[in-house]
Amino acid sequence: MGPGGALWLGLLLGVLGGAASELHSLRYFDIAVSEPSPGVPQFMSVGYVDGTLIARYDSETGRMVPGADWMRDNLDQRYWDEETQIAQSDQQVYHVDLDTLRDRYNQSGRAQTRQRMVGCDLLEDGSTRGYWQDAYDGRDFIAFDMDTMMFTAADAAAQITKRKWEADGTEAERQKHYLQNTCVEWLRKYVSYGQAVLERKERPTVRVSGQETPGILTLHCRAYGFYPRPITVSWLKDGEVRDHETERGSIAPNSDGTYYTWASITARPEEKDKYRCRVEHASLPEPGLFAWESESNLLAIVLGVIVAILAVIAIIAGVVILKQRSGKKGYGMASSTDRGAGSSAQVMNA
Repeated sequence: MGPGGALWLGLLLGVLGGAASELHSLRYFDIAVSEPSPGVPQFMSVGYVDGTLIARYDSETGRMVPGADWMRDNLDQRYWDEETQIAQSDQQVYHVDLDTLRDRYNQSGRAQTRQRMVGCDLLEDGSTRGYWQDAYDGRDFIAFDMDTMMFTAADAAAQITKRKWEADGTEAERQKHYLQNTCVEWLRKYVSYGQAVLERKERPTVRVSGQETPGILTLHCRAYGFYPRPITVSWLKDGEVRDHETERGSIAPNSDGTYYTWASITARPEEKDKYRCRVEHASLPEPGLFAWESESNLLAIVLGVIVAILAVIAIIAGVVILKQRSGKKGYGMASSTDRGAGSSAQVMNA
């Protein structure tokens, strides 16, 4: 992956790993590079609903294509033709922008990258939220705040763009209308098309592990294979949340459309039994609590199970001997029961 691909991945994961309060989200990511390379076309645009790819365009194919079956099945060719025209137009604008910004920053002799993220959220309380952010060479360039109707410039070069757009007088209103209305309307449509996929619930698989060094125990709690994305993973000590001591990873997508995340905490080895990992997710009827079982604890559990099984076998063997001594009259019935009991014991050990 080239530098443009790394920047693209960083922006994507950063946004997908954002706040967990949205019910549904729509994001469009654009990236343009001045020097394309294998796997990194000159221009690419992708759309995501709830982290699921819904559409993709790149300058090598020159077409916007569906990224999900439910998008292809519910939208006609006219829609994809119009989306292709928009992407092709954006491609030309970004090409000009890269030349403009390279001159503005007085750059030469290296590749430049322009990125944009635009989108909206439907929140659990019924409200909406909009996003519009531009980056240049992996750094903030300019962003739009829908609440204040203001553009925020990151540096002197971006101030030139800010003044130009504000002088136009219509750019802020146009962006707000898109974020508040057009984006939300299409998000609702897309969610209705993919409801069976987007509103499914898959339980997280949780694994707790520990690493011991002299005087320090690091506990790791990993949750993976869950959907939807919002999840809360916390470490508790004696039942109290220890957020200020917890290190967390982002909520990142898996290739199968589910997500994974992790949370770690350091503890004193002698206090390991005081810690629990709590996982809250829409697929769980109530928060799950998970403890670390060290190898010594696991060995004790296994030995306990083995001892219990051996005890059962001993009891069954005693019953068999007792019945065999009861005489020939009842021997036939005793023999049949013995074979049944022996089979049950083997199933328990299997």
